[in-house]
Amino acid sequence: MTYTLLISTDDTKGLVYNISSILYQHDLNIEKNDEFVDKEHNSFFMRTEIVGTLDEAKLLSQIKQALPQGAKVKLITKRKKSLILLATKENHCIGDLLLRYENNELNADIKAVIANRENLKTLVERFGIPFYWVDSDNKPKAQYEREMIQIIDSFKPDFLALAKYMRILSPDFVRHYKDMIINIHHSFLPAFVGANPYKQAYDRGVKIIGATAHFVTQDLDGGPIIAQDITQINHTYSWQDMQKAGRNIEKNVFALALDLVLNDRVFLNGNKTIIF
Repeated sequence: MTYTLLISTDDTKGLVYNISSILYQHDLNIEKNDEFVDKEHNSFFMRTEIVGTLDEAKLLSQIKQALPQGAKVKLITKRKKSLILLATKENHCIGDLLLRYENNELNADIKAVIANRENLKTLVERFGIPFYWVDSDNKPKAQYEREMIQIIDSFKPDFLALAKYMRILSPDFVRHYKDMIINIHHSFLPAFVGANPYKQAYDRGVKIIGATAHFVTQDLDGGPIIAQDITQINHTYSWQDMQKAGRNIEKNVFALALDLVLNDRVFLNGNKTIIF
């Protein structure tokens, strides 16, 4: 059996040695190990891939005893995570994820797609994935979100991915799925807010287009960043060319961020992330 051991704790001497010794005592093989020390906050992070047969409760108990008080320890069995996609009507990010899913390139089991528009129904159902349309225009926001939560909770997902979902989530919704929601957006924020940011960027002569994937928190578009990328453009680009280039970056950055999260490679460290 393959496991991933995740540890975050105050930094002290001998942590790697102590943890490795316990794994050795349990006859577990370390296939990959990464660690990082945040010196500013004296914090230690460790991600270890291990193989073998183990008594989970006993192993975790011994590791916690060897760590400073307050340490966070997770032992995760290697498996596909369950994922729900939230969308509106843009198809580039969700289409890319569905293709990766069909080609077994995404370490996830996509349980459903929930959208506040019906545009993507035909696309989604081609992949044999349930599609739920929850109308957001003709009911109070609280009722709309309650309906979404009822659907989402029936699947008990590990994560939610906002595949160009164009609604602002309420604090209650975000709190209900704390540290579970991943979003993607262009990196023009906060400069170009609102409709057609690419036209706004074109009018300002922007020379770089980018995308940012992050965890969703109460701070709108200000959660811990998981992945980013940029591409250079020039004066020959129309705003439509810029939009096309931006969408390509968005889908690639989103897929990368989800790959990192789904494979347990991301630690939250305040409003930042540690990526292994």
